[in-house]
Amino acid sequence: MAHSRWRIFWLSLFTLAMSGLIWVALVYIYPLDTGSLDLHLGTVAPVDLVAPKFVEFESELLTAEAREAAARGASLAYTPTDPGIARQQVDALRAAVTFISTTRADSFASYEQKLEDLAVLDAAFDRPLAEEILLLTDEQWQAVMTEAVLVLQQVMRSTIRDGQVEEARRSIPSLVSFALPEEQVPTVTGLVSLYVVPNSFYSEELTEERRQQARDAVFPVVRTFVEGETVVRSGKVLSEADIEALQELGLLVGGDDPLSYLNAGGVVILSMTFILLFLYRRPAFSGNFKQILYTSFFFLVFLYLGRVIILQAHALPYIFPLTGFGLLIGALFGPQPGMFFMLPLSFLMGYGMPAALEVTIYFFLSGVFGVLVLDRARRVVSYVWAGAWAGVIGAGALLTFRLLDPFTDWNTLAIYVVASLVNGVASGIIALLLLFTSAPLLGKVTIIQLTELSRPDHPLLKFILLTAPGTYQHSLQVANLAEQAAEQIGADALLTRIGALYHDAGKALAPQYFIENQIPGAGNPHENIDPYESSAIIIRHVTDGLDLAHKHHLPDRIIDFIAEHHGTTATRFQYAKAIQAAGGDASKVSLDDFRYPGPRPRSRETALVMIADGCEARARAERPHTEVEIRAIIKDVIEKRLASGQFDETSLTMRDLHIVQDSFTNTLRGIYHPRIEYPKLEERALSTDESETFPDAARPVPPSPEPDAPLPPTQPKRSPKTPPRNVPLSEPTPHVKNP
Repeated sequence: MAHSRWRIFWLSLFTLAMSGLIWVALVYIYPLDTGSLDLHLGTVAPVDLVAPKFVEFESELLTAEAREAAARGASLAYTPTDPGIARQQVDALRAAVTFISTTRADSFASYEQKLEDLAVLDAAFDRPLAEEILLLTDEQWQAVMTEAVLVLQQVMRSTIRDGQVEEARRSIPSLVSFALPEEQVPTVTGLVSLYVVPNSFYSEELTEERRQQARDAVFPVVRTFVEGETVVRSGKVLSEADIEALQELGLLVGGDDPLSYLNAGGVVILSMTFILLFLYRRPAFSGNFKQILYTSFFFLVFLYLGRVIILQAHALPYIFPLTGFGLLIGALFGPQPGMFFMLPLSFLMGYGMPAALEVTIYFFLSGVFGVLVLDRARRVVSYVWAGAWAGVIGAGALLTFRLLDPFTDWNTLAIYVVASLVNGVASGIIALLLLFTSAPLLGKVTIIQLTELSRPDHPLLKFILLTAPGTYQHSLQVANLAEQAAEQIGADALLTRIGALYHDAGKALAPQYFIENQIPGAGNPHENIDPYESSAIIIRHVTDGLDLAHKHHLPDRIIDFIAEHHGTTATRFQYAKAIQAAGGDASKVSLDDFRYPGPRPRSRETALVMIADGCEARARAERPHTEVEIRAIIKDVIEKRLASGQFDETSLTMRDLHIVQDSFTNTLRGIYHPRIEYPKLEERALSTDESETFPDAARPVPPSPEPDAPLPPTQPKRSPKTPPRNVPLSEPTPHVKNP
């Protein structure tokens, strides 16, 4: 009950987290627009945007731009000419000439002193001008003084603004009376120039009034679009005017529209309901929370990356390797999860995007087809081929849509086809790379790894073959039995076969202690060994196998077969001998001393190897002659394993076990097939000895020992007290993984 509550809690937490992250992807990566296009200022139109209806509207944006242009064209406004400034400057000139006259008339001052006094008059009153004035006669000075006042009055009557002072000073010589001698004109000009200043100034208030008048004179700009008219061409960078037009036409609704958030929420609820239904219907998948987290992580990674780039260019969305997600999940967890998760991912990828239906169908068809082609690929190139075929299907889907579009030319179609093919190949490569990096984290073994492990030249297999050939042949028989049964119940047949090949690897370190490696008539080394020590030798092949597996870097899933193929069963032959040695008192002997360290099988595949291991050993020892005998052996092995709870941690059903029984019977029947009953002939009719012609007829049927039990005593007792091994005796017993 507590476990169920925790599972519900974690699934609820997972649902909330996934829903929130998917909702963010839909809303904030290109905010939604209730099903229309979702574009922004500066983005590129991915398709031609056509007016769906007749619209005439006053463009506030274009009207404002026109009015601002008119305001910028309005001239600047200045204040009227101020006569007070003119009077002020004329009075200043008069005061200056009076001071000059007084200085000229000062008989006590020297020439240099007079120059110094005139320099005090104005900073711009330079020495050359002062010298010219002092050199004039009284009559000449009187004429210059009078003319200077008259000319300044004329200059200051005109409008002089900032920036026009120099122009006014340049006009002074033309205003001097022709009656004045020409040599005195520069003196008048220099004197008057000192007092020319602006008399009209810029007015911000008057200028703004003039600009407003210009704005008011502009009529509103009206835009008209008829139905079917192209509003924005494909590939154009959207301006503010384009966004306004799309808004008016209903082709664009702001991302802040509350309906867009509600709509996204509805889509998330539908998608999560779909995903949770799959998890509910597939307990084998949902029972492993690590698988759920892994799938969810890459689901979100592909979704976010896809929505980020899907609007960037015409063909770019179709290059994005979304199919790689389906290939990855299919390779790790089987075709069904791979195909299933492609549906909500494709739907969410295209939702709210341009050509949403086209994008969704393109990704879904290519992804599902790629997973179907890949299935359980056993070669690296299979991933590339699966991706390539996915690209071909995607190209076909695109052509189905684009051939009906009159605005799509042949060059564009070629671009889409190439983009789809690149997508497919890239998806296969990405899936393969992610598979190699992810499988160890999930405790998975890839099909490519399994294929490499199945090669006879693998170092550990070669070691088993050379050291323990009987064990090698036994493992081959177990592999054949378990593989065929795995195929019929839908388990991983290749994993089962490879696990069976390595399940008894530990026997290679002490092969002479196991029945399949003993030479007939050579004696049984277990005869004089204490039952406890004999049991420890047999059980140690599990820990020895784990040691060899780690030494040869076998994947964890293969190591599970070594640790689990005996589960927590016991070596009952030695247990019975121990009871016999105790005088028949079972209370003096603990069964736990003769029990394998386990753990019990935790998958259907390891359970199948457990059953096959027991059935093969029993059949080899008893050599059944009829199908009834074969079936009885298999049934007995399965029932004993069921009774001891060895399958409690697997998902094997009674229906699976019935299928396994039939499969094992068919396989073993081909090995131990019933012999032909030949008619008995008179001894005189035989040309040879009957025992030579039919040697098996006189062969006694041996007893039925437990798997891995030693042969019954056949030779005089001779056995070492300590078992020889192919490793130093001082080497500690390897630690069992997952005891």
